[in-house]
Amino acid sequence: MKKHTITIAGHMTSISLEDVFWQALQDEAARQEISVAALVAQIDKDRTTGLSSAIRVYLFNRLADGKK
Repeated sequence: MKKHTITIAGHMTSISLEDVFWQALQDEAARQEISVAALVAQIDKDRTTGLSSAIRVYLFNRLADGKK
């Protein structure tokens, strides 16, 4: 697990993600043609849990949606 610092909504925040989730986050941002910070900001505005957990759930759901 590694800590990553990014800026969202004008403030710096740290997220702790395992390497596989960090890579998946970067891949998803590239797929959407947006920055990682922009994707995290989207996830942040809709979350009801901690940010790192919300990112993991978002990525899991994207993977699950792709397998339907």
